[in-house]
Amino acid sequence: MTSAVTTDTSARPGYGQLLRTPGALGFVLPGFAARLPFGMLTISILLLVQHTTGSYGSAGIVAAVTGISMALSAPLMGIFTDRFGQSAVLVPVVLAHSAAVSGLAALALAGAPVWALALAAVPTGASVPQVGPMVRARWAARLEGSPLLPTAAAFESVTDEFTFVVGPVLATALCTGVHPAAGLVTEATLTLIGGLLFAARRASQPRTHAPSATGEKRAFALSYPGLRVLIFAFLGIGAVFGGMQVSLAAFSNEIGNPGANGLLYGVFAAGNMIAGIAMGAVAWKIGPRRRLILGYIGLTAAASVLWAVHSMILLGALGLVVGLFIAPALITGYTMVEQLVPANARTEAFTWLTGSIAFGQAIAVILAGRLTDAHGASYGFLVPMAATALALATLLALRAKLAPKAPSRIVNASAPGTEAAARAEATASATPSPAPAPTSRNRVNERGMGHRVPVTVD
Repeated sequence: MTSAVTTDTSARPGYGQLLRTPGALGFVLPGFAARLPFGMLTISILLLVQHTTGSYGSAGIVAAVTGISMALSAPLMGIFTDRFGQSAVLVPVVLAHSAAVSGLAALALAGAPVWALALAAVPTGASVPQVGPMVRARWAARLEGSPLLPTAAAFESVTDEFTFVVGPVLATALCTGVHPAAGLVTEATLTLIGGLLFAARRASQPRTHAPSATGEKRAFALSYPGLRVLIFAFLGIGAVFGGMQVSLAAFSNEIGNPGANGLLYGVFAAGNMIAGIAMGAVAWKIGPRRRLILGYIGLTAAASVLWAVHSMILLGALGLVVGLFIAPALITGYTMVEQLVPANARTEAFTWLTGSIAFGQAIAVILAGRLTDAHGASYGFLVPMAATALALATLLALRAKLAPKAPSRIVNASAPGTEAAARAEATASATPSPAPAPTSRNRVNERGMGHRVPVTVD
């Protein structure tokens, strides 16, 4: 099991310093391989079901059931992961997912009705391996209290977006150039291989949090109000992803160039990736809460004009801008988990955020699919506009909930209220000692192990 490492805080945080963290490459590389297929799943389902049924609405329903199923199962998977360990959960999950995806593809090719495809989509979504949250949990455990945590969050966002650049393009090329089911077959194969490789890297996984072993009282991640606010924000981001996938595919068909879908979505995801790289390279003086709100304002403004664009070049340029504004909101939200949720519930917290993206994406796919079938691609773009506006209003109204609670950031065996603390207090009372001078070192330690400097909040 991994433990926090000491980081040189005098050096400027950057990607080079991050990747020199002991043991980092051992889980970063297989982690990337394991989650590359995730970027292929939704678009592969959309293209296959649309090909077999002729309806974006039907394809949207099947893809949405997959996303909703994943959103509901992801937090449960996170709880089990925190309790039993990543490898113990991941191995059976990737095996089940590969089998479920293969079954869904077979039913679609056999001409099964939409209700049967939706039924098969339930285990497909429920078994999506939560590799992204698992990698983020490894970084959080490895860099406890380090100024490199925001850099790690940015790096993970860049990695996610790279998969969403490569994934849709690869899936589109396979589905349109090889066979309509080739995208799903490839997704299942890569998930199985990558997931097993990542699960084999046991040394870097966070320690499990079994109450019987540690004496900790486990609180569920959803009990922390700041995380609930982030969930609303991430629902809006998921709606952007879902609305863009359906509407860009419909737009490409309308202009008689279906292959342009992968290019347009790739440009959109590339904007997110570029902004993510910049986010990790900047030493921010603006607090995370303000960064989140400013990023969301820009995202809402950009998403609000997508429906009015009818040129492929202009739509690509505007999609790039939308992607540029997603990264600040997404990266900052993931970074804030370390401040808002204790260590024994972080994997669960990350899966709630990942699940909320999937849920927002699923609802957006249904709505955008219905709108594009009835009125055309332009109406599908109304979904990201409405979703981001609602999420921004929620963020502004509940922004006070995002203030970090410093004492709860670290689950410490010597924290007040634990048996270890009681024993230490009893020992101290039996052996009086002079009170130490209130040095800065003592003040830092009052906040818990791993806190070298105060966290900037706004």
